Amino acid sequence: MGRRDESAFEAFVAARSGELLRTAVLLTRDRGHAEDLLQTALVKAYRRWGRITGDPFPYVRRVLVTTAASWWRLRSTQEIVSMPAHDPAAPDATDAVAERERMAQALATLPPRMRAVLVLRYTEDLSEAATAELLGCSVHTVRSQTVRGLARLRTVLGAAASATVFEEC
Repeated sequence: MGRRDESAFEAFVAARSGELLRTAVLLTRDRGHAEDLLQTALVKAYRRWGRITGDPFPYVRRVLVTTAASWWRLRSTQEIVSMPAHDPAAPDATDAVAERERMAQALATLPPRMRAVLVLRYTEDLSEAATAELLGCSVHTVRSQTVRGLARLRTVLGAAASATVFEEC
């Protein structure tokens, strides 16, 4: 293609691509597909640009329409697999929030030292020795407070709920 032909093609694209894009949008009903369709039609027209006589607009519009029709035929003969959106179902957090609130209320019924032992042992995941050191008491006191505190929680919460909350025991 000569330099003069290239400049004529560029002038055509600048002047008429808006109208062609509007037609492509009406054909495809999607802006992205319309832009792809227009680009494909312009590439096809560019390859034949030197052979087009007269006004190139009807020729390019016809290429646009026939390309759209071939895309429709291609899509109708292909199997289009629609994959479901990958959106794994998340567990409902309201049950967990309700269970935490229930546990907080049950812990509030315990004496402060017993509550501190259970919180440090099971929520903070401290060892018996670390809990004893932090509270300034013996390991034996931590053990006895743990046993008594869990017994009271089982009474308040019920045996089934405490088994799921304090699995480590």
